[in-house]
Amino acid sequence: MALDGKATGGVKKVVLAYSGGLDTSVIIPWLKERYGCQVVAMVADVGQEEDLGEVRAKALASGAERVYVEDLREAFVHDYILPAVQAGAVYEEGYLLGTSMARPLIATRQVQIAEREGADALAHGATGKGNDQVRFELTYKALRPDLKVIAPWREWELRSRSDEIRYAQAHGVPVTATAEKPYSIDENLWHTSYEGGVLEDPWNGPDPSMFRRTAAPETAPDRPEEVEIAFHAGVPVALNGRRVELLAFLQELNALAGKHGVGRVDLVENRLVGMKSRGVYETPGGTVWMAAHRALETLVLDRATAHMKAVLAQRYAELVYDGLWYTPLRQALDAFVASTQERVTGEVRLRLFKGSVQVKGRRSPHALYDAEFVTFEEDSVYRQDDAAGFIRLFGLPVEIAARRRVQEGARASTAV
Repeated sequence: MALDGKATGGVKKVVLAYSGGLDTSVIIPWLKERYGCQVVAMVADVGQEEDLGEVRAKALASGAERVYVEDLREAFVHDYILPAVQAGAVYEEGYLLGTSMARPLIATRQVQIAEREGADALAHGATGKGNDQVRFELTYKALRPDLKVIAPWREWELRSRSDEIRYAQAHGVPVTATAEKPYSIDENLWHTSYEGGVLEDPWNGPDPSMFRRTAAPETAPDRPEEVEIAFHAGVPVALNGRRVELLAFLQELNALAGKHGVGRVDLVENRLVGMKSRGVYETPGGTVWMAAHRALETLVLDRATAHMKAVLAQRYAELVYDGLWYTPLRQALDAFVASTQERVTGEVRLRLFKGSVQVKGRRSPHALYDAEFVTFEEDSVYRQDDAAGFIRLFGLPVEIAARRRVQEGARASTAV
């Protein structure tokens, strides 16, 4: 480090993934102070409910040379959310990957802006304890491994959110977090997540006033509401009988499901970096979308394909969670998933009530479900006596193993 306190390394211009939250608000003055470089802030509009004009003004007031506000909502829903839903990707049986999917998208646009600006460095506000640092930096490596990466949480002397608040106050940076309630909140089209503060004790329940997009189930409407979703080749195309584009579909479904308290999840999950963490999530529309998609797949996918897809769904979720978006394996899994979606066409009817979502009906022109075969009434297509031969052959390994045990037991008795 140079004698004037600025880091050496020849950084002239850095593009920062800027959210306007506590971490990135502090990072702008810190980068200028430590590296003596220009800072270009990139604000990604991924559907968060905030005034991005104010975020832009805050970045400029904090010392950013320029601010890009990028509308990435269409790319998010088409290129990231849709493939993950079609894959059935859910991490550790509960996390629907809202933050995990958004990070490679944001980092991709950040790299593109760095190229436009002629920047020689990229920066992010992820901590050295979390998963996001991996997601950002693996994307950087995949797209522009030659650019320097600055991760302030791994360099600076600040060791807590309380330290950040004091630093911000000393540098005239306005922040909304306080030492008493320093929630870390991430919000986008897909979800809102909450970490930190009282949530760091997994025995503490979340503060009811914390939730932003779902009603408390106990105060949700006392009458259930039915929702019908139509799919074509695995893509939602209509909501309640009305054609709708994908972005509008998710926005409307978020409102419907949120009104009924659907989509709250409280998880202790295994982070990639080796520790467990506790997070609370709201994913209202996504919870309903995934339930509908799974229900339709049960009609149209054959048993072997459905079972293999379930196995690969877990691996897909791990890849996304671990920041491995730009990998040959994910691309290969996408190809498999795409082939399974060709016949995922039809309608699903769901019931929303007091925090729950239940499938009430599903139909498809490609359904493999055939009432003639499954009926308990008289039929003319299924010969029940065929089952005896099937069971005899299917159970042959079991029978042979049992015979072997009897023979070995008999020999043991004779030996005694």
